[in-house]
Amino acid sequence: MQGYINSFESFGTKDGPGIRFVVFMQGCPLRCLYCHNVDTWELKDKNYIYTPTEILAELNKVKAFLTGGITASGGEPLMQASFILELFKLCKENGIHTALDTSGFIFNDQAKKVLEYTDLVLLDIKHIDEMAHKDLTGHTNQNILELAKYLSDIQKPVWIRHVLVPTINTDEKYLERLHQFVAQLKNVERIEVLPYHTLGAYKWKELGLGYPLEGIDPPTEKQLQIANTILETGK
Repeated sequence: MQGYINSFESFGTKDGPGIRFVVFMQGCPLRCLYCHNVDTWELKDKNYIYTPTEILAELNKVKAFLTGGITASGGEPLMQASFILELFKLCKENGIHTALDTSGFIFNDQAKKVLEYTDLVLLDIKHIDEMAHKDLTGHTNQNILELAKYLSDIQKPVWIRHVLVPTINTDEKYLERLHQFVAQLKNVERIEVLPYHTLGAYKWKELGLGYPLEGIDPPTEKQLQIANTILETGK
């Protein structure tokens, strides 16, 4: 079993609890307008090939410094669900906490098998409105919301992530709808509002692509405060 890997982060602190070993997988079915890892879109483009055992060996090199576990990110890790399944099985055999950072777009039987070996899901809900989500990513959010409900049904711990992008999802009506949806879930441990940034814009230019959100600034402190208030307290 081999997987297409974009890169590793040995001391990740933003992708799950503790200091983690983060595996950025290659390949993603979404085409988010603000994507900061556009170099991960194509499955076999500019990447490395590893087996699960080889990844565990890379993790073990820094294991003494890790306080968390391993996080599979991307790209979209569930594009290579069979590989993640074998990797997470191996990690669980070695007592390593597993986290899956996913858009939730790929929701099928193989994804459900991966979830059996996943301790925590970092679920990125990009937009609560179906058509606005399609404009933002190229696809609707139907699978994503269904996955969120499924995770609630099986009581799988979840951190909801929401990238706040001015002119796209900062409208309070969308934030209120997202709050109402998340409030019905029984397994959400935290909600993270992540401010949109342009740090990955250079990658678009390196790949000869025009950056779709040129001229859109990161959210203001007030916009972040409003989003956090609505999503955390429902006010």
